[in-house]
Amino acid sequence: MDIVVTSTSSDAHTWNLVYLQLLLEESGHRLTNLGACVPDAVLVRTARQQRPDLVVISSVNGHGRHDGLRVIRALRACPELADTPVVIGGKLDVIGGADGGAAVDLIAAGFNGVFGDDIAEFRQYVDLLAQELTVGVR
Repeated sequence: MDIVVTSTSSDAHTWNLVYLQLLLEESGHRLTNLGACVPDAVLVRTARQQRPDLVVISSVNGHGRHDGLRVIRALRACPELADTPVVIGGKLDVIGGADGGAAVDLIAAGFNGVFGDDIAEFRQYVDLLAQELTVGVR
């Protein structure tokens, strides 16, 4: 699959993005890693130009919930990205991850998946999506 990996505009961490890039490339996917502190407009423009099979947003700074809600609205506002799978994961709030209200809010806003620190669950999602694309389910 063609995958765009990014952080949110407020997140300056990069080790998580390198880890995700290596993990996904080892599985045979083609990656565009936009890096840290990516403005929403840059992510939207890149996704519109590249039309990836998946957008992965990673958060380490604890502002993923807030930033994620804003960026998913921007992505979903583009008709050509309305069906693009978009997931978010990492530390999504200052009290700890994808549990509680953060996951519910992010899914309701338009994310296809919300992941905490369970990398196996994320890998399973990516593998299933790749299989669906291979057989033309999506």
